[in-house]
Order: sequence, then structure tokens, then C-alpha cells
Amino acid sequence: MAKQDVNNLKTDSGIPVKRIFSSKDLVKTEYDEEEAGRFPYTRGLYPNMYRERQWTMRQYSGFGSAEETNNRFRFLLEHGQTGLSLAFDLPTQTGRDSDNQYSQGEVGRTGVAISSIDNMMTCFQNIPLEKVSTSMTINSTASTLLALYIVVAESQGVSSSILRGTTQNDILKEYIARNTYIYPPRQSMRIIGDMIQYCSKSVPQWYPISISGYHMREAGSNVDEFAPRLSFFFCCTMEFFEEIAKFRAARRIYAKIMKEKFGATNDKSTHLRFHVQTSGESLTAQQVDNNVVRVTLEALSAVLGGCQSLHTNSRDEALALPTEESVKVALRTQQIIANETGVVKTVDPLSGSYYLEYLTSKIEEGVEEYLKKIESLGGALAAIEKGFFQEEIRRNAYQLKKEIDNSDRVIVGVNKFQDQNEVEPLLNTLDPEIEIRQVNKLIEFKKNRDQTKVNSELNKLQSFAEKENENLMPHIISAVKNHVTLGEISDIFVNIFGRYEQKFSF
Repeated sequence: MAKQDVNNLKTDSGIPVKRIFSSKDLVKTEYDEEEAGRFPYTRGLYPNMYRERQWTMRQYSGFGSAEETNNRFRFLLEHGQTGLSLAFDLPTQTGRDSDNQYSQGEVGRTGVAISSIDNMMTCFQNIPLEKVSTSMTINSTASTLLALYIVVAESQGVSSSILRGTTQNDILKEYIARNTYIYPPRQSMRIIGDMIQYCSKSVPQWYPISISGYHMREAGSNVDEFAPRLSFFFCCTMEFFEEIAKFRAARRIYAKIMKEKFGATNDKSTHLRFHVQTSGESLTAQQVDNNVVRVTLEALSAVLGGCQSLHTNSRDEALALPTEESVKVALRTQQIIANETGVVKTVDPLSGSYYLEYLTSKIEEGVEEYLKKIESLGGALAAIEKGFFQEEIRRNAYQLKKEIDNSDRVIVGVNKFQDQNEVEPLLNTLDPEIEIRQVNKLIEFKKNRDQTKVNSELNKLQSFAEKENENLMPHIISAVKNHVTLGEISDIFVNIFGRYEQKFSF
């Protein structure tokens, strides 16, 4: 391991860290005496924060069949979870039904398989949708999944006007990082805009997107009409103080952008509401019990940073889908932070720390410079089309890997403090028959539906999709009500919009 240069220490994002900080390091601003609940919300969105209401506690769930996912949901709710978070398998994410030839081997693997209204009904069986908040981690097919959720709610007698939850739906990051896109960026943005517009009128308590800031321009209405229902989804990793500062700076930056650039006049439009998930990248397959410590520290920094909703990863997720026991420990982590540590007794408890305030200001400066660079490229969508973000991520990933390989960055149990006698924990295993049962159910579902109605719905959906100014959400809802599948809806859009092919640069 290279000898550490104590005179040149930096945070993960490259901010210099001095031996000691003092009042001389604080940047004087007009917000020095800022109160929580007041613009620009550095100290928190609400005056009383967790003294009044704790954050929503979620565990990322969804695997195998709809039946298994329903069982996991009910297990977590019984143990005190306050919000549901639904993960989908790769075929569902990429717009393919479970019986599609390209779905083979992936059905139910990274999340639950949802192809039809029957699957969604089973997933939320005996779960009162008027009482729970549901987060769905889905992007390209988010409009169809939300349509299915709305129809399930209607079957329970629950109006869409009282449904609470979030669709992740940040499609731009798919082209940047995850690659579960289907349609080209501009056509995907059209579908997202339709969702935002529809939700603002018909599902007013739903957050239709956890966004990158670009999407705000695409919704096609006054910013104050939809901005109060926008939310963000952040990752929280191991650089403890920098992560807290990141969340504080993000609130401040967002509030200023919404007010100064987009002309928001409603205070709620300037509120940066965000869900946090602890870092999956920080989890190690070696010495998995160490991950409990990592997740605890990441969760604590998210709470000290003022999140509205939090998901804590399970200790065994680097190896497999988490077991019930691991999920329960992850949930208990949040409950202990909320009820035993005392950090919820005061608002923004680390405010005034010379180091934290220095980091907050430095992050704000860096973000503003980065935003100017993106603007000079023509905005986020143009930057994606030019491969800018993708190249930035590749460069950073390469640098991180090099630091770990050279032991310049210590990962306990991986490149230091290894354990040669480590015993692998008991892991969750998927029933190999899940895919067969899911495909057979889907074949039966398609066989027993009214094909005339299905064909009519598909024809109407194609006709409306060809009209650029037509909002597609009501027609997607109508389609799933009449037993059109997720894959069939996606295929219609592919026929019209095309399928996106990634551009690589080296």
C-alpha cells in the first residue's frame, strides 16, 4: 500500500481536507442565519423535520413471482416498514413479456416478473393501497406499471386521487449508466412528460418521477403546476461527512434553480424531496457482516442529511437476493437510528460544524461549475447524445478500480484485513420452476382474454402514439384494463419510436 500523504488528503470527490477547520474556512452567504423550512432549505425542508414526522422506511423488494413478492411485502409491513419499494425483473424493465424468447433465464431474477394485470393484482393482494406508499424502481416501462397499479387500486375501490408513491422513471440515467432503455431519448422523454402531466391532474399525490433536473422543461406546463410532485433519488455511500454535505447542498442548489431559473413562486416547488438508497457498490461479497456496519453509517448520513425516504440495503445483496432475516436486520437498522440514537430530536444537528459547512459550500461551487459545463454542451439530453456523462462515469469507475487494486483505497475484507477462514452465509435461492410457472400463467392469460378487445386497444394505442400532442397515459390505462400486456404495449411504441442503440466511445 502506498504511504498516505497526510498533507494532501481529499474526499471521494476530490475536495481538499485540511488538518483542522475553523471559522476562516466558512464562506459568508446571505443564508448564514438560515432556519430549517426556509429558502433555500440547506437545513431541511420543514421547520420540525423528524421531531414531527420520521422519514418513510422502505426496503427494496420484489423477486421471483408476484406471489413471493406479495409475501415479502406483508412480512416487511408486519415488522414495521412504512412504505413499499418494488423491484422488477429485467424483462419487465426492458418491455418484454415473460414468454418472450429474449426473457429466457431472466424471469423473476432481479425483481418480480410483471407482464399482465393478473400479475399486478397478485402482487398487491390483501395490501390496502389507500394506506401504503409504494415506490416503483422502473424507468422505460414506468407508464405501463403505473397504469397497472391504478387499475389494481380501482379494483380495490381506491381512487387514483389518493394513491401515494413514486415511479423512479429517470430515463436519462438509463442512457448514462444502467442501459435498461428501450426507445430513443427524445421519445422516452415524451412518455415521461405525458406521465407528469397526467399525474398532476389525476394522481395528484403521486410523484411521477425521481428526476435529473432536465425533465422539468419537458412537462409542458407552468412549473408550479407540477414541481410540487417531483422527487429525487440519491445514492449514499461511505464518505460520511461529504454525503451529509451533498444532501444539504443539493437542497440549496435546487431551491435556487427552481426560483431563479424556472420562476417558481410556490414554496413547495422549490422543495427538493428525495429518497435515499444506501450504496450497493459499497457492499462486499467478502465478510458480508461488515456490510451491516457500512449500511448503518450510510443510513445515518442520509438521515443527518435530511432525507424524506430511505432504503437500507441488506448485508447479503452482493451475493444474492436478500433473505428475510437480512431484510429484517436492514429494516431494524433504520428503526434503531430513528428511535435510539437521538439524532431526530433536533433539526440538522451537525449544522455549524466548520468542516461540514465548508464541504457544503465546496460541493455547491463544484456543482454550479458542472451545470455550466452541461449547459455549454446544450443541456442534459444533448450531453447524453454526445456521450459526455457516459465517459465521465467510465473514467471515474476506472480510477476507483485502480485505487482499490493498488490498495490506495482500503476496503476492509477485500484488500486489507482479509479473512482466509471466512464461511459463506446461507443465501436466498430462487425456485427454478418460477419461470416455467410464470410463462404458463401468461400463456393461459392470453388464451382466455377477449382478443378482439385487445386488438382494438392496440390499434388505438398505435394511432394515439403517432400523434405527438396526444397524452398516452389514459390510453395505456385503458389497454391494461382490457388485458393488453406490458410487452405488447412496449412493442407498439418500438414500432413507432424505434429501439435505441448505445453509442460507445473509448
